[in-house]
Order: sequence, then structure tokens, then C-alpha cells
Amino acid sequence: MKTHLIDLLKISGFCAGLIMLSNCTGPGRKPAAVPESPAYPVEFSISKSDLMDKIMGGWAGQTIGCTYGGPTEFRFRGSMIQDYTPIAWDDTRMDWYYQNAPGLYDDIYMDLTFVEVIDKEGIDAPASSHADAFANAEYSLWHANQSARYNILQGIQPPASGHWENNPHADDIDFQIEADFAGLMSPGMVNPAAEVCDRVGHIMNYGDGWYGGVYVAAMYALAFYTDDIKLIVSEALKTIPEESDFYRCIDDVIRWYYLYPEDWKRTWFETEKKWSSDIGCPNGVFKDFNIDAKINAAYIVIGLLYGEGDFGKTVDISTRCGQDSDCNPASSGGILGTVMGYSNIPAYWKQGIEKVEDMDFKYTTISLKDAYEMSHRHAVEMIKRNGGKEAGDMLTILMEAPEPVRLEKAFEGHFPIQRMDFGWEGKKLEKDGDLEYGFDFEGIGFVMLGRAQKLQPDNRDINLLLDVFIDGELHEQAVLPTSYQSRRNELTWKYNLEDGTHNVRVEWKNPEDGYGIIMADVLVYGPQPSL
Repeated sequence: MKTHLIDLLKISGFCAGLIMLSNCTGPGRKPAAVPESPAYPVEFSISKSDLMDKIMGGWAGQTIGCTYGGPTEFRFRGSMIQDYTPIAWDDTRMDWYYQNAPGLYDDIYMDLTFVEVIDKEGIDAPASSHADAFANAEYSLWHANQSARYNILQGIQPPASGHWENNPHADDIDFQIEADFAGLMSPGMVNPAAEVCDRVGHIMNYGDGWYGGVYVAAMYALAFYTDDIKLIVSEALKTIPEESDFYRCIDDVIRWYYLYPEDWKRTWFETEKKWSSDIGCPNGVFKDFNIDAKINAAYIVIGLLYGEGDFGKTVDISTRCGQDSDCNPASSGGILGTVMGYSNIPAYWKQGIEKVEDMDFKYTTISLKDAYEMSHRHAVEMIKRNGGKEAGDMLTILMEAPEPVRLEKAFEGHFPIQRMDFGWEGKKLEKDGDLEYGFDFEGIGFVMLGRAQKLQPDNRDINLLLDVFIDGELHEQAVLPTSYQSRRNELTWKYNLEDGTHNVRVEWKNPEDGYGIIMADVLVYGPQPSL
């Protein structure tokens, strides 16, 4: 059984309530202090006004972090953003994005979809209600979210809609950037937050992809109890099974922080060396693009730990870690904003927020001020439901020891071994050309990338039908909408085949003038790594 970092450190000795990590920080470095866990169960009190201040800090911090990192999103892939690279900040930034690029705030309006369902149906709103609202919303989606939307619209409901055999993006970051609401409505209560995450997060994710949301929500919940960032990141990790790769990745980041407490770039390099190889997302495997939940969660934690409670430093480091560099500072900024409270976020970082707080987020009828009020109502209800008390303006919260959620592992026993490249323009099926295509591969699974295509933008949207045969037997008739909103991310896929040589043949069943099917490339999986 894996021994947790905190348990190892406790063996080395106790000093003034803190376990001191020594002899490993290097010359000239100060030893770092690892906080002990609280003596659970814990009761703590908070006024309703302070609760509101922290909830406001969470939503505002998320919005600020997302805005700050917006210009760099996925422009630095597998590389950090160097210190000399300027990132602009002034009182026009949020207003500009609200007006001109509102899709930047998918982190927030996705959260608000679930907040609104809870506001209408109550805290126990079922997964089906969340899934229906999510799938039929007007906003565009990508990766695990879009695969889940497609599944739901095709009749595959949660949790199957997020399961890796039905969703090749199951380990992607999607729920991790949408789980803030679950922590903000669960002050101090990590286990109830995880229950909310179970219902909502399995709409679009599974395994490590789901754990990212559970972990972020747990950090938000703990941010109401303590301002000790080291305690927040370590206690929240107890909600994640130790056997999972997500746990191992974040545990490594925490360990490297204590080894290199003054050098976030060293921890970034160590994280890249060990955890930057994506095996799930078909768009990222064998490429520098990485939207995997755990590596991006690592960037959140790097920002929180090395930011040392400084708001600007925290969001800047999470941004400069690269990859999904708007979502990661949104999470670290939201968590630290909850710790600090809205009133204590420095004025420099709140500049411009007054211009947008009354504006509805695109695709919603909810503004930041609405979100503050809604989450406050939900939090008071959650407190009372979970052993807490309300007495006038004061709330007493009962905080239980974090419990690990169940173990899940996506793509277990599957290792990407080959990408069959069809060239820059791919291969196309057209009515007056080839209507079928076949290929052989050696392995246990494949994902065929591609898309349904309208050859003229003003053509009406229809569903193209693609029969997929594996080893001569019909695997599925894939429904391929030409509509971007309801599209299928990949043409077809199949995991868990017997190891060996397989033949795949696809045939377009309803060819029509003005449409085509583009086959981009094929990702092949084997039962063991190729090297």
C-alpha cells in the first residue's frame, strides 16, 4: 500500500504543531513546514456576511484568473511562459472579453448551468436534470463536454455519457474547470461537495477527469475553513483514491514543493518529465497539446503553493505553467479568492470588475452578482443539511474528515502506440467518389478522428450515417451531425478488443450532394507501451 507523503513526514518528528521537512531543501533553502490535519470532526462558525464575502471572492477570483490567462490559452504547450513575456492587466480587460470574446468564460457559464438547475430544483437535483440543461444549452462545447452532449442527445445518459468507453475525452479537464460551484456551495464540507460532483461530473468525465473536479471542489470547500494553502492542497487530496494517477501526480507536486520551496520552475520541470504524456485525448496524444486533467491540476497546485497567498503571484504562476492557461489561473484564483474573501482581493486585481458584475454571462441570464446570491442560498442550505446550524447571522459548520471517492481508471490497460496519419487534408468520402474506406491495425483499440462536413456553409444541417465494421462485423452505425453544436468529436472508436490484427471498414450509408466525411487520422492502442 502506498504511504502518503504526510505519513512519511510525521515519522521524522514533531515540532510546535508542524512537521519539519529538513535535509532535502538544498543549500541556502529554508525548510518547509507541513501542517497537521485538523482533529476531525471540527466545528467552526462564520457569519453570513463573511460567508458571502468568501463566495464573492471565489466567483470574482475565478473570473479574474480566467481573464488574466485568456490571451495565452494553449499558446504555450509543453513550455512555460517566460518571466519576460508580458501579460497585460488593466481595468478594461474583463469588459473587453465580456463584449468581444465571451466564450472565454466557459469555465463560469458552464458552472452556472448547474447552479441554475440547483436553484430551480434544489440541492438534490438529479444528474438527468443537469445533463438535460447542459446538453441543450446554446453555448458551444469541446472535448469531454461535447462528447457528453452528443451522447446525451443520442440517448446515452450519465454516468454512461462520461464513461471512457463512450467518451474518448474522459480524462480531459472539462469537469475540473466546472466544479467550482460544488465547493462554493459546500463551505468546509468536502464530502458533500464530492457527492454533488458525483452527480454532475460523471455527465462528461470519468476517472482522473472526474477526480480533477472532486479535488478542485474540495479545495474550494476547505478555503472557507483555513487560509493555510499547504493544508488546503494536502487535505483536499484525501478525497482522491491513492491508487489513481491523479493522486500520484498531485502528491508528487506537493512533494517537489517541499524539496524545492523557492523554485516553482523546478517543480514544473519535474511535473513535465513525469506526467506530461497524455494517453486519452485523441487530439493530444503524441502531440504537445495537453488538456489532461491531472497535468493542468498540477499547474493549479503549483500556483497555489508557490503563490504563497499572494493573489497576483498565484494566478501569474498558474498562467505561466502553460497549456490551459486561462482555466488553471481561474481555479487557483477562485480558490485563493475564497480564502481571502472579495474584500481582501487587492484592488489592482479587482480593477474593472465593477463594469461587468451586473452583466449576464453570455448564454445565461445570470450575472456575477446573481451567482453570489445563488451560491450563498445554496451554501446555507447545505450547511443546515449536513449537521450545521443557523442562528441569526451566524452559521456553525460541521466539518468531517475527507473520505476518498471510489476508484475509477479510464483507459486501463490501453497504451497509445501509433497514429496513422492520413496527411494534411485527410481522406474524404464523397457522393461522387469513394463511399467506403478500410484499414488494418495491430492492437487492442483505435480512435478514428474526423468530422462530417458541409461543402457549402449555407447547406442545411443533416445527420450523415456511417456504418462501421470491425473484423467484418457491424460495430455501429455512427450518426454524424453536420451541426457544430451537436457534432460527434470523433468518427468512431472501440477499446477492449483482443490483442491482434484487426480490420476496420467504414461505409457512408446516406451520401448526399454538398456533404462529405473527412477522415483525419487513426490513434491505435496496444496492451503495453511501444517503448
